[in-house]
Amino acid sequence: MNQPPTKLSRRTVFAGAGTVGAIAAAASLLPSVRDVAVAPVARPKAPEKGGGYSLSDHVKQYYQTTRI
Repeated sequence: MNQPPTKLSRRTVFAGAGTVGAIAAAASLLPSVRDVAVAPVARPKAPEKGGGYSLSDHVKQYYQTTRI
């Protein structure tokens, strides 16, 4: 049951320390992400007889990008 001695190189130590640091940084940011709540946007009522096109902010932005 003699196991060969493991070689712990500096490269392995620094790689492990970097991984632990990255995990700690990600874990510290997670609680702040959960607190953010997005309020639902009230949409205008769709017309009863079809159609449904409305000049929304998204459409206005698209028209701005198509201008020369």
